[in-house]
Amino acid sequence: MPYYKKKKKKINGKWYPQSVTVGDPVTTDEIAQLLADFSSASVGDTYNVLKNLARAMSIYMSNGRSVKLDGVGTFYYTLTAAGQGVDTPEEVNANQIVGVRVRFLPEYSRASDHTATRALVPDKLKWEEWGGEATGSTTPGTGGEDGDDSGQGTFG
Repeated sequence: MPYYKKKKKKINGKWYPQSVTVGDPVTTDEIAQLLADFSSASVGDTYNVLKNLARAMSIYMSNGRSVKLDGVGTFYYTLTAAGQGVDTPEEVNANQIVGVRVRFLPEYSRASDHTATRALVPDKLKWEEWGGEATGSTTPGTGGEDGDDSGQGTFG
């Protein structure tokens, strides 16, 4: 079950729900075990594939490709350039690049009514206000946890 807390935004003084991540991050071992439970592969096989996934993705992405994983989404590079830009296209060069990030776009599908469904977000999430302790089950298959990209740490 995902949790939220009440957060007052400095920009406008209004209150909003903000997602809370509970407990420690799920490990590669835990994901490998669950994938093995879902499939005919062994825990060792799934762990091996997961450990090599980042390397395989990096190889393709460093060759200018994006990586789309069915049911998950698409990963691609974006870059940050130094300075205020240059005046002509001829002046643009790789020396201006000062940072690279990996971006992720979750997979989604559109229904006939034009609503989008994200692959990593179950159709019905029951949000519960964070009270300092996890009150629901965190067993796989009973719901999920949802974080945001606000840079907040893990609670719990």
